[in-house]
Parts: sequence; structure tokens; C-alpha cells
Amino acid sequence: MKDDIVAGLDIGSTAVRLVVGQRMSSNESGEQLRILGAVSVPAEGISRGVVNSIEDTTSAISACLEKAERLIGVSVSNVWVGINGPNLKCEKSHGVVAVGRSDNEITEDDVERAVEAAQALAVPPNYEILHVIPVKFTVDNQEDIKDPLGMTGVRLEVEILIIQGLSSQIKNLTKAIYRTGLEIEDLVLSPLAASEVVIGHKQKELGVALVNIGASTTSLAVFEEGELLHAAVLSIGSEHITADVAIGLRCPINLAERIKLEHGYACAEQFTKKDEIDISDLAKEENASDETMVISKKYVAEIIEARVEEIFEKIDNELKKIDRSGMLPGGIFLIGGGAKLLGLIDVAKNSLRLPVCLGTNRNVTATIDKINDTTYLTALGLMTWGNKVKKSKQGSKRGSKGVVGNIIKKIKQRFSSLIP
Repeated sequence: MKDDIVAGLDIGSTAVRLVVGQRMSSNESGEQLRILGAVSVPAEGISRGVVNSIEDTTSAISACLEKAERLIGVSVSNVWVGINGPNLKCEKSHGVVAVGRSDNEITEDDVERAVEAAQALAVPPNYEILHVIPVKFTVDNQEDIKDPLGMTGVRLEVEILIIQGLSSQIKNLTKAIYRTGLEIEDLVLSPLAASEVVIGHKQKELGVALVNIGASTTSLAVFEEGELLHAAVLSIGSEHITADVAIGLRCPINLAERIKLEHGYACAEQFTKKDEIDISDLAKEENASDETMVISKKYVAEIIEARVEEIFEKIDNELKKIDRSGMLPGGIFLIGGGAKLLGLIDVAKNSLRLPVCLGTNRNVTATIDKINDTTYLTALGLMTWGNKVKKSKQGSKRGSKGVVGNIIKKIKQRFSSLIP
């Protein structure tokens, strides 16, 4: 039973989410994944996607784990964990090897040697490699080959994408998880995992981007020809919008959050100066004031729109780095809690000059409605990623090697004496 359980753990700045599934065998359609449950608890000890208190983070993960186990009645021992810190780096590298066999047929060994040669770039001493993703191969002078296995040639070249994470952040995150007694299957870049359930194969071939607007970070993953082309994590999120509203209206932050969620709109041109809202009841509920408070809807929208435009301007700058600004036929998929803001899609279309829509769960059948919520898509994607890896019965997903294993083993050994 335990071997059939697959769990995805998404540790965000405001919430820790866990999605648990079970691999089921079916005579009709082979193996299927059944969602057992999805839970969320408020996050503690996390700021901007980075652990700033191991003790608090451990408590939040433990609370989430207990809640999940009570809900589904099954113990969870292994998890696939999303990583989403702003210090993640994404670099391209190139490797060349001579084909080993005398008949010049390319084997798996040749592919592995080419990838290893490309990996030999100078990684900063305080960084660890998270993912190694082959983008394309070249056999002799034939370019843009997706899979060179079985082909004939003398020289094999590979272009790979290397995603690196700050060692200290990885260690702190894994320490917090190990203290709960959980085993880590692997660390996966959060937007890369979320794309498993949000984006279809055809869109990944055409060129598409996934944007996850969280509370304090916004992460981006760009795909083209079926492979990851670029990834980035920006230190800006929906909390910054709330802070702007609080400053603009001179009100407490908890009241600003309620105003943003219940009356906020990202497009100011929808309103006139005469459009007003009475927030007296909200203010009383949040113990902010007993006076009658009427504010301009247009003014609130102007505050929100300015920050939203800044977020999309930063995303467009990332697309410019890879010459894909306004050039992704598959468009942009928005997920995360910040993506729920009304009018956000219209601003995104104007700022990015691309088709934009709200991301939804397209690839996993689920009877639990909340699993389709934009905030749960990362945890659902992590679970789906883990299921694919298990299904392939390999140590890593094709085209992606989780190479944080050594770090995790060291930390595990160090904390094994503390785990009952």
C-alpha cells in the first residue's frame, strides 16, 4: 500500500499544501492515479520562498501531514517537494563527445557522456544542480534532434539547461522536512512540476509559458518544442499589491487584503470616479474602524493595476532574455493565489501581447473539487511528476536528473539520530 502512495508537497510563503494520490491498477486502462486528498495549512517560517526558521517550518509541515493523514486514513512517508526560491539560476551549456561504438551507432552511454560533458561547467561553490534537461542534440551536422538513440554518426553534441539552487536554502528546506520524519523522493522546480497538469503536450511544442503568482514570489517556466527553455523566480507577488493598497488607503494590512480580494480589480478603465464602495462593514469585521468608510473603486483599481503591470513587465523582461517576448503561440497560463484577481487576464494580455488564460487541471481526473483550484496546481503537479517517475521505473524523469541526492543523503544521515 505504501509503495502505491504518491504525495506532492508545496511549501509556499503563506500556505503549506499536500496532495496525496494512490496508484491503482485497472484492467481497462492500465495504471491510474486516484486522488485521495488535498490539504492546506498556514505556513510559518517561510519568507519569499526561503526557510527563515527551521523550527516553524517543521511545525507547519507536521501540521499539514497530520491533517492529511487524518483525512485519508493512510500514513504518508515519502514526498516530492517543490522548490521555488528567488536565488534559482538557469543556465545553458554545451557538450561534445565522439560516438563510442565501431559501427557508429549512438547508445545510451554516448548520450550520458555528452550530458556529463555539458555538465562540466563551473558551478559556483555555494550552488547545487537541481535539474539537467537536454534541450536538443546534434549528430554530425544534423541539428535539432530530439532523441539520437539508434542513429548513426561520429560526433554527438548536446545543448542542456542546468537549473541550480542555493545550497544553504536546499539544506535548510530538507532539514525542516526530515525533522517531520518524511522521506524526500526529490526536489523539483515548482513551475516545472505544475506544468505537468496545466499545459498540454501540443502547447509545449508550440511555445508556452506558465506563470505562478504566489504571495511573495512569481515563478515562470517557458517551454518550446516539448522541453523547458527558461525558468526564473521573481521576488514580487500578490502581497506587494496588498501592501500598496494599505499605503494608498492608509488602512491596516488585514483590511487592505479583504478590500483587494472582495473589491479589487486590476483594470482601472472599467470604472469612473463616481464608482464608490462602502467598506464600513469590512472595517468593523477587521476591527479597523467604526466610522463610515467610502472609497473610490477606480482609485483602488489604479493602485492594483500599477503593481500588476510591474509584475508583467518583469515577466516580459525574462521573455526578452530568450527572445520570446510576444512570440509564444501557446500563450501564458496563470496559476497561484494571485492569479484569481479580477481583471488580471486583461492586463496580462495588454502587457505581454500574448494569449493569456487561467491555468486549470487538464491532465488528472479528480473527484475532489478543490484540487482544481489554482493554488493547489503546484502540489498536484508534484504528485503527478512523482507518479511519472515511478511509472518509468527510473531514478529520474526522462530528460531531467534530480541531482540533489547526495546533499539529501548527507542531511538524512545527520538527522537520522533525531528521527524516532
